Amino acid sequence: MGNPLDQIIVIDLEATCWEGDPPPDQEKEIIEIGLCLLDVASGMRGEHTSIVVRPERSTVSAYCTELTTLTQEEVEAGVSFAEACRLLREQYGARRRVWASFGDYDRQQFERQCRSQQVVYPFGTRHINVKTLVSLVHRLPEEVELPRALELAGLRLEGHHHRGVDDAWNIAALLAEALWPGQPH
Repeated sequence: MGNPLDQIIVIDLEATCWEGDPPPDQEKEIIEIGLCLLDVASGMRGEHTSIVVRPERSTVSAYCTELTTLTQEEVEAGVSFAEACRLLREQYGARRRVWASFGDYDRQQFERQCRSQQVVYPFGTRHINVKTLVSLVHRLPEEVELPRALELAGLRLEGHHHRGVDDAWNIAALLAEALWPGQPH
């Protein structure tokens, strides 16, 4: 793999969720890893994909399906969490590249789930928190959620909010606008 600073891997996770706390026999698990590659030389968004992950310790609730559109049947056809992490490392060079997410939740969820399932953490230490970056760029007194951040940047929400592949695409646009303002992304 070439230059580790040629692309930024933009990640957005969706995880099993419930209206309240998880049922006693279940835990929050990643069910989708949305990914969008951002080319550093051009500031253009490139490949974007969804890695659907099969949960091992939880099921998709009706609330979760309503939020993400992902069903239990769809995630059952996904890859294991260990396989998803291997894909990130081997196919996308995630250990070597800078990666970004909107907020710190995604990084923390990866760390928790890797510990819990004894899976090698797929990323290196270089992480960009786009939520914080956007708030600093716009000189906001506090961080805002993704739809508001897009609005502030003059961008529109594309796709379905809370679908990892669509949110990764939108987060990549926000990051590109923060790093290369006024250029097409």
